[in-house]
Amino acid sequence: MAIQPWFGEAKLGIFIHYGIYAVSGIPESWAFFNGQISHEDYMLQLDGFTAAKFDADAWAELFEAAGARYAVLTSKHHDGVALYDTAANDLSTVKATPARRDIVTEYVDAIRRRGLKAGLYFSHLDWSHPDYASIRPAGMPAEERGNPYAVPAAGEEDPAAWERFLAFHRAQLTEIMDRFAPDLLWFDGDWERDPEQWRMDEVRALIEAKLPAAVINGRMRGGFGDYSTPEQGVPIVPPDGPWELCVTINESWGYQHNDHAYKSVRQLVRLFAETIGGGGNLLLDVGPREDGTIPEEQVERLRELGDWIRRHEPAIYGSTRGLPLGAFYGASTVSADRRKLYLFVFDRPNDYVVVRGLQNKVLSATMLGSGVTLRTQRQGGHAGLPGWEYLYVDSDTALDRDCTVIELELDGELELFEHYTRD
Repeated sequence: MAIQPWFGEAKLGIFIHYGIYAVSGIPESWAFFNGQISHEDYMLQLDGFTAAKFDADAWAELFEAAGARYAVLTSKHHDGVALYDTAANDLSTVKATPARRDIVTEYVDAIRRRGLKAGLYFSHLDWSHPDYASIRPAGMPAEERGNPYAVPAAGEEDPAAWERFLAFHRAQLTEIMDRFAPDLLWFDGDWERDPEQWRMDEVRALIEAKLPAAVINGRMRGGFGDYSTPEQGVPIVPPDGPWELCVTINESWGYQHNDHAYKSVRQLVRLFAETIGGGGNLLLDVGPREDGTIPEEQVERLRELGDWIRRHEPAIYGSTRGLPLGAFYGASTVSADRRKLYLFVFDRPNDYVVVRGLQNKVLSATMLGSGVTLRTQRQGGHAGLPGWEYLYVDSDTALDRDCTVIELELDGELELFEHYTRD
């Protein structure tokens, strides 16, 4: 099944990690899994989750202002706490917290009112479910104990319990599809079992039967997803096909009181440009406080990122992946008709920037945002081999604070020389 065109055209999505872990500001579900806190104490956070200032429309307005075309909310993280009114158990923000709110319903409605695509994160695993830690991966050595929230000790497996968990897993996934019809299903937590144990082929078939137009991320062990999901680092060589980089705006996925290591707007712009230049989408994460408000530092950065995107829209929406490494020392994109090339200049040029391997004649070179025209010069080239295209930046005044984008208008569709064979 081909991935939906909207996904490749979106460029920017907002990831929202929202859950009871924001009450104490601890590392999501990992806090009890890794022994930072007991499971019992972790679950006491249910009593402090109020969502008292949660305003889904304010979220949606912010995401649209940031330039995002879709968003992805954690409907259920590894701790098993659902942010919607699940009928599969009582562990939800509706039934088990003073918030008494169906966060997912409010989020989906608000996102769609803004014309954005609504995505939902769903953890396959559930470290709080009594039937989850019931079987071991096929290749796990008997002497390896593993984490008790994830696997039983060797000899203590309970296949019947695993079947009950799979029924629970399918029940919640079916609820999400039937109630919200998400445009994108963002799975996580597949690594603790083999694809055959998850029966991922059945999961894919269930999704295709209910939501044939849904986009499915790659965390479906066995190759049942639609796209790759690198995390927290731009690949040096971009993946083939569709992909998406998920990255935090500071160092944490969810809200953590003491994490003030925020990326600057310039750093976020660079991450974004390098990602779309490699043909991917950026899924930029925010972590709301327990009351539902997004920290001011995150709000400011999203709005400034959106301001930069609006100044440079032609280089972003409707573009495709740009030049290979070495042709230009920076990120680049190409227009849909392949007659315009966009160069992202992160650093202050020393007199000029240069493009290599360009077979086309450059008709014009313009700085987006300012409209300043640059002087160009072609040097070198011999017997069909292209030379170097120099783009002279004669003044610093037109440079963008965060990243300058130069638009090259070409005399035809982009032609790039890549290989030389000596006769």
